[in-house]
Amino acid sequence: MSDSPVIRRERPDHPQVVALLDALDAYLGTLYAPEQNYIVGVQALLAPEVDFWAAWAGEQAVGCGAVRRMAGDAQTGGQAYGEIKRMFVAPAQRGRRIAERLLTALEAGLAQAGVTLALLETGRDQTEAVRLYERCGYVPRGPFGGYPDNGLSVFYAKALTA
Repeated sequence: MSDSPVIRRERPDHPQVVALLDALDAYLGTLYAPEQNYIVGVQALLAPEVDFWAAWAGEQAVGCGAVRRMAGDAQTGGQAYGEIKRMFVAPAQRGRRIAERLLTALEAGLAQAGVTLALLETGRDQTEAVRLYERCGYVPRGPFGGYPDNGLSVFYAKALTA
């Protein structure tokens, strides 16, 4: 296994990626009721407005993340944005800054496309995710994109340089 996983664009329906997404879904299922999980399925991740990335350690997928380019709405003052989705790193691979590197790749892709706002929703009980996003410069904001303000979700934003 390589010391530093390679971060690259990947299809979300790759079997190893599907296994990561299944592990993420199982984890989220231990934290929240099904109606409190806002999971984007593999088919939706194949949409042209979605960029999906994976981290590979040798021949093994060890992490993933996606960004969905969205038109602006009232909650963003009409500003188009990229929504960070489906971030996950295999538990045995954590602590190696893989998620940070994935997030950097997602942000760079948005900036190259001229999108200067990254938004995300995560669960308040996902403390590792909250720490990651805050460490990477995301700041709290209100709900967006139709997410309810249910007390379980936390919302973040980051301005990107195009």
